[in-house]
Amino acid sequence: MTEVQTSPPDADDGATSQQLGAIFHAQRAAQRRDSAPTAARRRDRIDRFVLALLENADELVRALEADFGSRPALFSFRAELLGMLPSIEHTRSQVEEWMAAVPVVEAAAAGIPTFLEKKPKGVVGVIGPWNFPIQLTAQPAIEALAAGNRVMIKFSEIPSRTAEVFARAVARRMDPSEVAVVLGGPATAAAFSDLPFDHLFFTGSPAVGRRVAAAAGRNLVPVTLELGGKNPVVVARGSDLSVAAERIMGNRMVNGGQLCLCPDYVFVPAESVEEFVADYVARMSEAFPDYATSPEVVSIINEPNHLRVVGLIDDARAKGATVVSAIPDHEAARLPDAGDRRIAPAVVLGVTDDMAIASEEIFGPVIVVYPYDDLQDAIDHIADRPHPLAAYWYGPDGEQYRRFLDQTFSGGVTRGDMALHLAMHDVPFGGVGQSGTGYYHGRAGFDEFTHVRAVATSASPVRASAAGTPPYTADDLVDARDTVRRAIDAITSRLAS
Repeated sequence: MTEVQTSPPDADDGATSQQLGAIFHAQRAAQRRDSAPTAARRRDRIDRFVLALLENADELVRALEADFGSRPALFSFRAELLGMLPSIEHTRSQVEEWMAAVPVVEAAAAGIPTFLEKKPKGVVGVIGPWNFPIQLTAQPAIEALAAGNRVMIKFSEIPSRTAEVFARAVARRMDPSEVAVVLGGPATAAAFSDLPFDHLFFTGSPAVGRRVAAAAGRNLVPVTLELGGKNPVVVARGSDLSVAAERIMGNRMVNGGQLCLCPDYVFVPAESVEEFVADYVARMSEAFPDYATSPEVVSIINEPNHLRVVGLIDDARAKGATVVSAIPDHEAARLPDAGDRRIAPAVVLGVTDDMAIASEEIFGPVIVVYPYDDLQDAIDHIADRPHPLAAYWYGPDGEQYRRFLDQTFSGGVTRGDMALHLAMHDVPFGGVGQSGTGYYHGRAGFDEFTHVRAVATSASPVRASAAGTPPYTADDLVDARDTVRRAIDAITSRLAS
């Protein structure tokens, strides 16, 4: 996900390092007093956290609209609140089962009774993003609570009104020793990242993610990074171009294109590019007949991001790319509008590697289309670049699709639509390489915030270290060499068969 810093690192009026440290140490002390909260207590914390958001839903939605400048209320309700409820209910219902100790059957049979204890890690830090600030902050926090942890949240300062409402709402329902929300800009975020958390969860850009990981590394804090990247789409020969164009258009425009799972560029068979672009533009015009003034449009979040996206378009055009407006000319003529932070949706053709748009995540209502003659060229283009958070395929499940899966690498894949791999409760979600590390959602989130501790019991009259301490006899050495020879024979036999 792309994120633009809006103030210098030393400019901040948020929580100080001392205040953050005091909250952290209070949570750690509380966790020591109750290091293994019951399932009932975990569910109670989840319920109070969710209730804090739902009972302030209207105020949160109004704040989001004010922060973005234009953001439909129904979209915010669905994307920020309602969409996560089924997953939360599933997590809540499974807490008791997931936290139960697991006996190791093979160990017991070997005479070493052992079980795996599911322990909360302790105090978890969550740094949320600005594009879906409620949902992408609340989801990991709730999964950390399900795992029995205390949670400190650094809410993004960019949607400042939403941050204030969120913090007040949570404070009314949660004791700060359970969940604490801290506000502030880059300096607060840097101080937050420096805390010796038991786990740190960050959603944002790869650039900021590197800084967060470096800070956490100084304290050897395990980190989950949910980042972004340039998500590719391949439209296979023989697929329904009209359906592909309609879906890719709609998926590109979610949250005004400000979503780390949006398609960023599309490979289309060379002979079908003109038809695909025409279909894409037609579907866009149907969906947004009055884009420049429609209240259903989500604006770019702030001026720096608006200027960044406009800059990507201008740079591509100046270097020879063709920018096709995806809305009627009379609408496009009024844009970009710096006041409303609206940019005309567009398709960019003829993109070359020297253009910034070829390598930088767009994070706006613009998409790049590349032609291909040989599918392998499209696959190689994707495989040669940093691993994206998601990759998309429009076409049948056949040999070509299997080749696409085999030869590309991404956090997840969806065929025929966008981010369906995100929608199932217990399907791990996360990136790989530059698009992130670690997983969450459902059981994966619970496991991410849980330490699995093996607890073994000696049932033998002989101590375990006997083989590693004197006396070392000649007969024992002969036995050791015989064991090595038998292992060599077994492996050699397997390799020869």
